[in-house]
Amino acid sequence: MNNNIVAIVGRPNVGKSTLFNRLIQRREAIVDSVSGVTRDRNYGKSEWNGKEFSVIDTGGYVRGSDDVFEGEIRKQVELAIDEADVIIFVVDVEEGITPMDETVAKLLRKVTKPVLLAVNKVDNAMREKDAVEFYNLGLGEYFTFASISGSGTGDLLDALIEAFPEKPEVEVKEDLPRFAVVGRPNAGKSSFINALIGKDRYIVTDIAGTTRDAIDTKFDRFGFEFNLVDTAGIRRKAKVKEDLEFYSVMRSVRAIEHADICILVIDATRGFEGQDQSIFWLAEKNRKGVVILVNKWDLVEKDTMSTRDYEEKIKKELMPFTDVPILFVSALTKQRLLKALEATVQVFENRKQRISTSKFNEYMLKVIEAYPPPAMKGKYVKIKYCMQLPTQTPQFVFFANLPQYVKEPYKRYLENKIREKWDFAGVPIDIYIREK
Repeated sequence: MNNNIVAIVGRPNVGKSTLFNRLIQRREAIVDSVSGVTRDRNYGKSEWNGKEFSVIDTGGYVRGSDDVFEGEIRKQVELAIDEADVIIFVVDVEEGITPMDETVAKLLRKVTKPVLLAVNKVDNAMREKDAVEFYNLGLGEYFTFASISGSGTGDLLDALIEAFPEKPEVEVKEDLPRFAVVGRPNAGKSSFINALIGKDRYIVTDIAGTTRDAIDTKFDRFGFEFNLVDTAGIRRKAKVKEDLEFYSVMRSVRAIEHADICILVIDATRGFEGQDQSIFWLAEKNRKGVVILVNKWDLVEKDTMSTRDYEEKIKKELMPFTDVPILFVSALTKQRLLKALEATVQVFENRKQRISTSKFNEYMLKVIEAYPPPAMKGKYVKIKYCMQLPTQTPQFVFFANLPQYVKEPYKRYLENKIREKWDFAGVPIDIYIREK
């Protein structure tokens, strides 16, 4: 899969987040999201004319007073330029060209990547005429649209699809599991990878990466064999002083999308921070297996309850998806690295697990009989048959006479019962209710 990344850039309050919501087809407030919980704040999946792509919204990261806006925008636009395949530059027809627009345009004129100039809030003929002013930005043709109503977004998306670069499919010769090491900067990803690889370089062979910013390394040691996708130490522009949150999301997107399992490395001395959560939910949203490694555990002062308390705090942030392996390691002292590998391989096996329809029905129908779905409007829901779907990730379908009356709490009950019986630790599960 050669997925494209689209970055939406521009100064604050031009409608970037509204366009982002429209592209990912969710009505979720992004700019007003609670600080730290950034699951859907800056990353989403979109599709147009059969082509799927990822969307990054840079708008939520500009903070501070007016005098630092320009510096913050510069950081994020440079990162977007560095990572994205196509850039959508959003401007506001009501306010016209501002000095901040000119700053962004000056950066974008220097790049060779496709840049689509999108003039927002154009919802009548008069504003269509006003948009002519944006030719002065020196970015060529522009597209007019209204992000609130959706007017004009079709033409913008048609041009976006046309602008995607042709990417040759990369053949991976060996069908090995792909484990991506992800996490916020300075969490110890590089140290973890170096500790795994060691000094015996003969154990690794480079394989062409499936993306330009993630490198596959074949790992064959301690009885394990897999491709390790390294997202650490891959920054190409040393001069970019990144906003840590934006940087770590941009670096993680491709690696997560192309991996089977994500090894999320967090810094024990800092705790499970907002950006760690963001990267975790990126992996969950893409239905990848996840293992959490709490690195630098040797630097934390501990008592008999430290590990349990720390683990409980992390799981509280992960609710309702709490069935995730959490290991406390030290890349520096190589503490529990072998257990970390074992846990990762086990999650990979869990993700591949297939349950026979007969065994699944035998167990789950008894579970349902013991606690059936609650009656709605005097009608009783009956589930008579269920099965696992033949998909890459664990998905289960339950056939009912009134599927519309089976709500999320009962789906969660079914998922919990599945997890009690079968080991799906670290793997997201999808539950579907269909009409029999």
